[in-house]
Amino acid sequence: MVPFIRCMVPSIRCMVPFIRAWSRSFGHGPVHSVDGPAHSGMVPFIRAWSRPFGHGPVHSSWSRYNRTEPKILSTVHFLQTIDEVAIHCARNEVASFTDLIRTLSSGARSDVDVARAIYRWITIKNLNTMIFDDSIQSDTPMGLLRGIKYGTESYHVLFKRLCSYAGLHCVVIKGFSKSAGYQPGYSFDDHRFRNTWNAVFLDGSWRFVQCNWGARHLVNAKDGSHEAKTDGNLRYEYDDHYFMTDPEEFIYEFFPSDPAWQLLPRPLSLLQFERIPFVRSLFFKYNLSFIDKQLESTVYTDKTGAASVSIRLPPKGDSLIFHYNLKFFDSEENTISGMSLKRFVMQSVTEDIVTFRVHAPSTRPLLLDIFANSVSSGAYLTGQPIKFKSVCKFKVVCESLQVIMVPLPECASGEWGPAKATRLFGLLPISHPDAIINTGRYVEIRFRMTRPLSEFVASLHRNRTDDRALQQCTRSMLKGDMVYIQIDFPGEGQYGLDIYTRQDDQLINGKQLLTHCCKYLIHSRNC
Repeated sequence: MVPFIRCMVPSIRCMVPFIRAWSRSFGHGPVHSVDGPAHSGMVPFIRAWSRPFGHGPVHSSWSRYNRTEPKILSTVHFLQTIDEVAIHCARNEVASFTDLIRTLSSGARSDVDVARAIYRWITIKNLNTMIFDDSIQSDTPMGLLRGIKYGTESYHVLFKRLCSYAGLHCVVIKGFSKSAGYQPGYSFDDHRFRNTWNAVFLDGSWRFVQCNWGARHLVNAKDGSHEAKTDGNLRYEYDDHYFMTDPEEFIYEFFPSDPAWQLLPRPLSLLQFERIPFVRSLFFKYNLSFIDKQLESTVYTDKTGAASVSIRLPPKGDSLIFHYNLKFFDSEENTISGMSLKRFVMQSVTEDIVTFRVHAPSTRPLLLDIFANSVSSGAYLTGQPIKFKSVCKFKVVCESLQVIMVPLPECASGEWGPAKATRLFGLLPISHPDAIINTGRYVEIRFRMTRPLSEFVASLHRNRTDDRALQQCTRSMLKGDMVYIQIDFPGEGQYGLDIYTRQDDQLINGKQLLTHCCKYLIHSRNC
């Protein structure tokens, strides 16, 4: 047996973004649509409109509209006003395209505002709940929405039609996407993941828009057969990321058939597109980035079965909480020999880096899914369940395993180390700032409170040992603003320590309940 603790400390390299490392000065825009012969007559028109692009925005979401480039000067507040107009308009049926565009553009100051109003009007519509009259003409806004609901029309057609009535130049782009059912490591060798989206010319440059992904997403998709959509597995949830998405971010999910429509100075090949990390829109919403600029969607372990994924947090990322899931890549199995595969992953946070250290228990490929959510300290202390969403996935491949890895002790889920205690509870680690503790038979862990907490409980865990046999090994004490957790180990080995606490006035369903604060991995020797 080789202790799991041996390879826990990851090596961190300097972070250089994978895509953004390239020059940020775009070349000239594409001069044709990828729709094929039907759009060939538009080539001179597009060429006349093409001009050098400005520098791409650094961040996603609202920051992309708050730039200093000419004309794209809409503020967050004003775009919220545009959104409110579109949402109000969406509550009523509009008979014609002309009337709809007149209403949506009534307060617009620029082409960006008009495109934004169109995007919000489309994406606010929940087709699962809408009922359409059979008498509605197909060549109307409501007729196209009905066609989308029943699979005879598409979002990109509706967006392009509305743009044409608004006088905005919009094209349809075809290619591949890492859509529902796609997994890291898959190859685009068939038509399962074909997709279509839009590019619209706004204030001097082309901008990507994906109304379908901005309005809804597919749930419970197990493979690429997601074209046969039903109301039951389509969940409508607005996503701002897919309006005017940065090209450096869009390429992580969409690959156009025509490389010119990547809008990148150095377009990726299809093989590169398959290999770059599989990330979702929340990755950019939370302003995350990978430490390793060479990181790929498939991660290979070393001969001990160890591999790691490290993510840099934004400057003000204290509210971010991460979670993960590990299962076998080729099935839904998430256990091995009766043990959860989660126990072969160590999640830890050091300063502004969250690291997921995987130790493969076998040579069977694994799927690591990393989730995140932004949660305030007050919300976490209520003890209510937290809804996590996927930010990235990786295929983990272990080609050769020369040691037998033991699982981590069965503790509460989530990150190891005191970082969570500091972020959410204001506890400062005085004696042990790292997730892993190497000690002898006895250890005392000390914290300083920066805000009142009334009670602490420590729970010790060890593989193949009943937790009840370890209850008398821990002791918790409060002295002023200091917290003392004392442990007397019954023998050598690897232990997991869960620490729980609560505020004075913390009541959950009328009861005083403890909330998980942090956990340590402890290796006790010379007992």
